[in-house]
Amino acid sequence: MQGFPFTTDVRVRFAETDAQGIAHHASFVVWFEVARVAYLEAFAGGYRAIRERGLEALTIEVHVRYHRSAEFDDVLTIGVRCAELRGARFRYEYRVEREGELVADGWTGHATVDRETYRPTRVPEWLADAVATAESAA
Repeated sequence: MQGFPFTTDVRVRFAETDAQGIAHHASFVVWFEVARVAYLEAFAGGYRAIRERGLEALTIEVHVRYHRSAEFDDVLTIGVRCAELRGARFRYEYRVEREGELVADGWTGHATVDRETYRPTRVPEWLADAVATAESAA
């Protein structure tokens, strides 16, 4: 997926659909998280590594734009990239495709905080470096 350094696939589960077999709109937010966690695993040692270093990465905003419906048993490819990293905040962008067709896109905003105090803290250099390495692959 051009412009996205990382992709992962998800299969739409029956529990993620409505009575007509169409994926529920909230499922896309879950799939964004699946992709983001996998991205962090691939490039920054995983979300657990962030937590073990005394940080939390809180989600503070979510935006999804739907282009097509997804249905039970569809295999969706989710591209993810870190589009902005500044101070204590960072933003991921996502593209959801089914066989090359755009299904949805969106973004999530995040903030790093100290795990004990929940006070905002700058994105640490090791994490910023990992993101820069990942994004250079795009």
